[in-house]
Amino acid sequence: MTDPIRPEDQNIEPKWPESRFESAPAATKSGVGGASAEQPGWERTALEKLAFAALDEQRASRRWRTFVRMAWLAFFIFVAWAVMDRSGPSADVSTPHTAVVQIKGEIASGAEASAEFVVAAMRSAFEDKGAQAVVLLINSPGGSPVQAGIINDEIRRLKEIHKKPVYAVVEESCASAAYYIAVAADKIFVDKASIVGSIGVLMDGFGFTGLMDKLGVERRLMTAGANKGFLDPFSPQTETQRAFAQTMLDQIHKQFIEAVKAGRGTRLKETPDTFSGLFWSGQQSIELGLADELGNLDYVAREVVKAEELVDYTLRDNVAERLVKRFGAAIGEGSIRAAKAVPGLR
Repeated sequence: MTDPIRPEDQNIEPKWPESRFESAPAATKSGVGGASAEQPGWERTALEKLAFAALDEQRASRRWRTFVRMAWLAFFIFVAWAVMDRSGPSADVSTPHTAVVQIKGEIASGAEASAEFVVAAMRSAFEDKGAQAVVLLINSPGGSPVQAGIINDEIRRLKEIHKKPVYAVVEESCASAAYYIAVAADKIFVDKASIVGSIGVLMDGFGFTGLMDKLGVERRLMTAGANKGFLDPFSPQTETQRAFAQTMLDQIHKQFIEAVKAGRGTRLKETPDTFSGLFWSGQQSIELGLADELGNLDYVAREVVKAEELVDYTLRDNVAERLVKRFGAAIGEGSIRAAKAVPGLR
């Protein structure tokens, strides 16, 4: 029996099926994971994506830092401009004019009609050689007797030093502390419908003791000093405390009355109601000697001062300044907190 003939013995190459022969080279070109050997591997692609993402992040970070720096620069430029651009002339106005200082709104510390702002504006107006007179343009319902007293005293002092007349011109109202200021002027001009007067002093508040009793609420207030809880709305008011408060109010009222009498002099036609806290129309106030004439700002500048040009010396606490104050307070508070966080700094 003869042995079978093997292909290797006859040097005959095996013939693969056509379909297998065509697929074989494709298999040899395939790499791990099916990636093509002729194209970059997935590792390189991932690294490129990470590199580009890092570059984009750096660019965004640089743009943000640039924006923040420009914003801070703009902020400080705005602050510097606002501080230097406070209302009121920056230098003497040499030509003859009527100086105007406005007193509007509540007269209180921190307000635009505070003694700090009004006195500073009046000093600038009096010291200006071109100012022929100072006009206080008033539209205020009143406020602090302390602030009004400071302004009243300063008007008298500046008049004595600079020998310039001062006129008060009332718009809608000149009541209580506003009238306290106005009586220091040489003349008071009003509109016939202005509200003038209210020469009195008040102290107001609330008491909730009766309501607390009905609700069964107990007030637990501890003080050192018999009158330390004086005016506490949740504690009863004693007759002694009431009498003490009334004495203080009467004393301040007396100071107000003395300022009115000193300012108005013989022009004042005193009646039982003059110092009762009542207020009157502009026309009635002239009849009672609380004011002198009817007239507005332009009339006084033109007919009384004889200098029609008006220059406003009013100082105002603008938005930028309030922002700076709050910003500075925030920085100060942050510094204190940071200091407290460090051991040994208390």
